[in-house]
Amino acid sequence: MKKYEEKSISSTPIYDGKVISLRVDEVTLPNGKTSKRELIKHPGAVAIIPITAQGKIVFVEQYRKALERSLIETPAGKLEPGEEPAVTARRELEEETGYCCEKLTHIQTFATSPGFADEIIHVYVAEGLSKVENPAALDEDEFVEIIEATVEEAEEMMKNGQIFDAKTAYSVLWAKEYLQKG
Repeated sequence: MKKYEEKSISSTPIYDGKVISLRVDEVTLPNGKTSKRELIKHPGAVAIIPITAQGKIVFVEQYRKALERSLIETPAGKLEPGEEPAVTARRELEEETGYCCEKLTHIQTFATSPGFADEIIHVYVAEGLSKVENPAALDEDEFVEIIEATVEEAEEMMKNGQIFDAKTAYSVLWAKEYLQKG
């Protein structure tokens, strides 16, 4: 038994959507009592830290309905069934920014909200960027603006709330350390 493991007694599907599914599990707790867990199933995602030859980070600004506002974020996207994260990263980089890269390096994989979701994000740094002549199109429901910023500018965006999500804040902190090492 894993430390503090909760064993599922039953699982009730609630919703099965295009991106996520939701279920409620009844579980046995380590102390023998039972409880309910509302759980979101997600296919996983990637986030890309594109760094230009000038040492700037390429971000996208887009509206996020869940928060009812626009955010500045690292390019990102969900994994397609059977797709390797590095393939997703290259696809999303091109779709969202119009760039391709010579070098793509996996940095970290982490859980976004393990209290209720199984989503994990694979973070990559993209270097040796060049504009794609005819880039892949954004999804029909995506609208983004490209923003290039220095680490210092990105830190200011974090302070003023323009950068507000964990994957992007992590990316800025990682880029700061990476670029300082030169």
